[in-house]
Amino acid sequence: MTWTDLTQNWGVWFNRMKSSRFPHLDESAMPFVKLDRARFEAYIADTHQLTLTEAREEFEDFLYVEALAREAIDLRARADA
Repeated sequence: MTWTDLTQNWGVWFNRMKSSRFPHLDESAMPFVKLDRARFEAYIADTHQLTLTEAREEFEDFLYVEALAREAIDLRARADA
């Protein structure tokens, strides 16, 4: 999954990020930070008491796990077809 994939359906992914990895996300800040990945990562660092490097790594991990989940769903769908 990429930043572009995430921003194309922000509402769904915001809720997923908040519930699974970043509980301190505040929806009122999103109009500003969702426009720029670096800004979003800095926001994660600030709100979750992480260094910027840690926030980037956590966000990359989130994207990677979600990409794996998507692949698994696609594989199951193809197997069932």
